[in-house]
Order: sequence, then C-alpha cells, then structure tokens
Amino acid sequence: MSEAPALGAAPLAPYACDPAATRGRRHPETPAPTRTDYQRDRDRIVHSTAFRRLVYKTQVFLNHEGDLFRTRLTHSLEVAQLGRSIARSLHLNEDLVEAIALAHDLGHTPFGHAGQDALHACMALDGGFEHNLQSLRVVDCLEERYPQYDGLNLTFETREGILKHCSRAHAEQLEAAEPGGVGQRFVLRQQPSLEAQLCNLADEIAYNAHDIDDGVRSGLITLAQLREVPLFERYRAEAAAQYPALAAPGAQRRLLYEAIRRMLSDQVYDVIATTRAALQAARPESVDAVRRHPPLVGFSSAMQADSLRLKRFLLHQLYRHPQVMDMTGRAQHIVRELFAAYLACPQEMKPGFAERARSAPDLRARARAVADFIAGMTDRYAGREHERLTGQRLLDR
Repeated sequence: MSEAPALGAAPLAPYACDPAATRGRRHPETPAPTRTDYQRDRDRIVHSTAFRRLVYKTQVFLNHEGDLFRTRLTHSLEVAQLGRSIARSLHLNEDLVEAIALAHDLGHTPFGHAGQDALHACMALDGGFEHNLQSLRVVDCLEERYPQYDGLNLTFETREGILKHCSRAHAEQLEAAEPGGVGQRFVLRQQPSLEAQLCNLADEIAYNAHDIDDGVRSGLITLAQLREVPLFERYRAEAAAQYPALAAPGAQRRLLYEAIRRMLSDQVYDVIATTRAALQAARPESVDAVRRHPPLVGFSSAMQADSLRLKRFLLHQLYRHPQVMDMTGRAQHIVRELFAAYLACPQEMKPGFAERARSAPDLRARARAVADFIAGMTDRYAGREHERLTGQRLLDR
C-alpha cells in the first residue's frame, strides 16, 4: 500500500477556495457572524427538502429491496467523508468540498440512472434531462425556503462544483442568463476549482467501493467473481494473508470489508500523491490559475487503469444483471407513464407544479414543470403516484 500522508491541519493553499474571496451569491446577503460562506452553504443544503428526499432515492438497489443498501443520501455522506479527508491533506477548503458533495445528487430522479434515462428521453423536446443541471436548478430555483428569493442562494463556488457536467447548449443558456456565471467554464472549456475536481473523483471512488459491497450483499456478485478484478483482488489477498482466519466461511463479510477498506485507503493516498505532483509541476498561484490548467486532481495512470477495469466489471456483472435490468425496465416504465399523465393532466401534480404547467407559455415549458416534479420524487412516492394514476402496481412496498 502507498505511504499515508502526514496528519495535521494546515492553512489553505493559495490555489484553494477562500470563503473570504468568494465570488459571492446571486442575491447579496450580510455575512453570518459565526460561519464562513461555505459553511453556511453546507448548512442550507443539509436543511433542504431535496436533501432529505435522498434517503428514499435509489443508488443501485431500490429502497424497498433491503434496509442496508446505499441510497443517494448515504452515498452523498460517503463522498463528503472521502472528499474532506483528501482536501485536508492537500490544504484545500474542506467546507466547500463537503457542501458540493452533499449537494451533487440533489437533482437525481427516482430510480437512479434508470429514471434519469427515461426522463431524458421524455424531455427530448427541450434538450433532454441532465441530473447535474437539475441539481443546480434545485439549489437555484426549486427549493422554497426564503422570503426574498427562490432556491438556497448558494455561493458561486458551491454552485460551480454542483454543475460538474453540462452540455454545450445548456451551458450557453446558463451563460446568457448569468454572464460570467457557472456556465462560462463549459463555454471557455476551462476547469472548475480543485475542490470541485476533488468531489468529482471522490464520487467515483465512493460508488465503486459501495457498489461492490451492495452487490455482494445482494447476492448478485460474489467474492469469487471479484477475484477477477485486479484492483480488488490485490487487497483481498493482502487481507487474507495477514488474517488467515478470514478464510473461514463465516468470516467472508469481514474479508470483504477489509479488502474494500484497504482499496479505499490506497485510492485516497494515490489521489493525494498524484495531485500533489501535478500541483508541483503546474504551480498554480490562484483559483483562477487552476481553472486555466488541465485537470489537476486525479489518479495515477496505474490506478486509473485499475479503476476502469473495476467499472467495467460492475457494468457487466452488476448494473446489467438480469435482476437489476428487470427493475430498471419497470422503473423507466413508471417514469414514462407519469410524464405522459402529468403532461396531459397537469392538475394531477402538486398545486405549485400544476399551476406552473397550466400557465406555461408553450409545451416545452409545461414539460419542464413536469420534469421538475418527477425529478423531485422519491422512489416510493413515484411508485404510489403511478399506481394511483394507472391502477398498476409495478413495485413492491
């Protein structure tokens, strides 16, 4: 395993995001007396309605399929924990990393990527559906908590990190509405802050590890199959050699946990070492200099290759497993039929969304109101609504 970095707090690096130098909020506010702007962003996210809904939104397995599988909420917490650990060693802003991590999936649909793909097809007439863009819509427009404005009024830096991917067309729309805002970097082909880059990679590290755990727990993949994956097998073999008792049939869960723990640790240390080397070579002196460089946060080439092999394994053995695909098909059917039903009869939605759809100037605007309503649903609410509107029960409860 790689050598762990030294512990201990240190001041922010010059290329880290400093809350005292934030680009600010879309609606100016008096600073809080006891919290930085990024801490305030984090707190607003944690108290939001969209954040609470994540506990009933699918990661891979639907919420009703088991009490111990990851959800979007637990995934977001794991991303935040990994991100803060790495940020501390790189002298980046931990609070900003945490805020971005906790908010990055707020726009995800019910039923995970299955729901997203279905809603994307339904929204073809208005440029499709992008969950990163939807997360930005949630914090900018859809949350209703404050009397002065819609949304959470987060800082530019948090919003920039939430929008980790965006199509060119949507970026140009964002730039037209907010010149020099969070869409600009996609138009200029620049990078976001290091904190945003870090969250993107922490997201990948987290879901690869917990999908292994959930996949084995579900019985859809086995430890024997995972021995074909070099990245996992390396740490499984190390753990088995150090703790021979883990070879016993009743200790396989402990062996799995220990292998995943070692894999996570080594990936974290790899990111820290690789990013430090990239920063030493590039020597960015400011956050804006970071944006003009190619990506600076990343894996080593060897770890990147191993991570890609793991992703391919999970794609073929877990995400495309017949049991998962069966649930995917049912979930997409639910989303498509909900979209058609609400588009035809907007009054079936909650009053605020129904009024938006009824007063929409055209079909595209009506469809966007419907998409906003569906995207905010939890898995079980979407299933209940579909049953109410169609009489079909496609999901167990």
